[in-house]
Amino acid sequence: MRLFTAIALPQEILLRLDRLMAALRPEALIKWSPLDNLHITTKFIGEWPEARLDELHSALADAAPRTPFEVEISGLGWFPNERAPRVLWAGVHGAEPLSQLARDTDERLQSLGIPHEDREFSPHLTLARIKSPVPLRPLRERVARLQPAQIGKFEVSHFALYRSDPGSNASIYRKLREYKFEASMAASSARQ
Repeated sequence: MRLFTAIALPQEILLRLDRLMAALRPEALIKWSPLDNLHITTKFIGEWPEARLDELHSALADAAPRTPFEVEISGLGWFPNERAPRVLWAGVHGAEPLSQLARDTDERLQSLGIPHEDREFSPHLTLARIKSPVPLRPLRERVARLQPAQIGKFEVSHFALYRSDPGSNASIYRKLREYKFEASMAASSARQ
């Protein structure tokens, strides 16, 4: 099975993103992400044998003890750049606590043989993918007018392990398990 870890978005943030994407969608015929697929990826795991899920759960639980932190969704941008874009994204700002979660997850999973991330952690939400050349001027102009695109803030109190299965139009993501920060902190204190 194909797996990754991520932070789910709260309903109010998803509703704001839905309104934003509804405003942008008419500007370009590109592949827009399904709202249900929007999340903040913290670690791509890749193919993993079901027989070894317990090992994975233990390693991820070890990465969970931490204090909840705030994340802000704001700003729109393009990967790799605005001149030749392949992705339209919304920015994710969680400062050091979010980066630390990604590093800790990466470190814990390395011990299971999962490759270390070579790229610097760059949190974002993929709003759309541009697979083939299409006119983007109206979309670029609309994105520029919407900046800084303040979508909202929320508190992160857990992350989750997801399974990705191919679907007819987009991948289907299923949450397999959550790793709560506060519960893990309490459990850790109780063991001492």
